[in-house]
Amino acid sequence: MNAAIDNRTAPYAAFLLRVSLGLLFIAHGLILKVFTFGIAGTVGYFESLGYPGLFAYLVILGEIGGGLLLVAGVFTRWISLALLPIMIGATLQHTGNGWVFSAQGGGWEFPVFWTVLLGVQALLGDGAFALKLPTAGRSTLQNRLA
Repeated sequence: MNAAIDNRTAPYAAFLLRVSLGLLFIAHGLILKVFTFGIAGTVGYFESLGYPGLFAYLVILGEIGGGLLLVAGVFTRWISLALLPIMIGATLQHTGNGWVFSAQGGGWEFPVFWTVLLGVQALLGDGAFALKLPTAGRSTLQNRLA
């Protein structure tokens, strides 16, 4: 292991990243898409871009559900990877607006940064204070020790 990584504090860094990402996804899915634009408005927006309306529901579910699972620390690596297509889609949607996210329509700097952070979280794993669920083929004792 690299001596530059402090194994005493790294799990807390992964925890902080995991919870921050989770809260951002919850806020983006629930506050922006559900409460601000409304589900029907979000579906309409997706359809105006040429996507099936079903994609809006999948993105809302992914952002809220994925955010909750990240906060809890459940299947962190898999959830981080599963959220990547949402953020890649968001990045592609903003590419025509320029780099800076404060640009008209939002630029692509924030979605790219968020995408990179999901990759970092997938590499780091759960971190501290993650909810450990039993998995098939492993005893409860093995899961507690993992």
